[in-house]
Amino acid sequence: MAYWEHFPHPADMGIRGIGPTPEAAFEQAALAMMAIMVDLDTVEPQVLVQIQCQQPDLELLLLDWLNSLLYQADVKRMVFCRFKVVIDKDRLDGSAWGQPIDPKRHVLLVEVKAATMASLAVAKDKDGKWVAQCIVDV
Repeated sequence: MAYWEHFPHPADMGIRGIGPTPEAAFEQAALAMMAIMVDLDTVEPQVLVQIQCQQPDLELLLLDWLNSLLYQADVKRMVFCRFKVVIDKDRLDGSAWGQPIDPKRHVLLVEVKAATMASLAVAKDKDGKWVAQCIVDV
């Protein structure tokens, strides 16, 4: 079972995605980040945005994935609610579904400026679940 959660940080916000695979954990981390920005229940998966990243390890790949999502959300003025990630060695091919921001529909909560290297980790936990986490600058 995959899920996401937030964890406390003195100045910013921690996000954590948990799943049976690194891909599922990355998808859940993206949901955790978007949930800081907007009520996910108000977003419909109407528009697909493709994202490709390449980094030498999973931690940097997570950081690149999350920051690429923030970039696309900012440039396209969108919010996202569904994600699909495929990781092959040092390459990530991601899909994000969402919709353009509609002030009548979407109440924007907190602006996430960037995913950071603080508390950055991608690893299996003691129960064999993959955990992908970092602190995001809000």
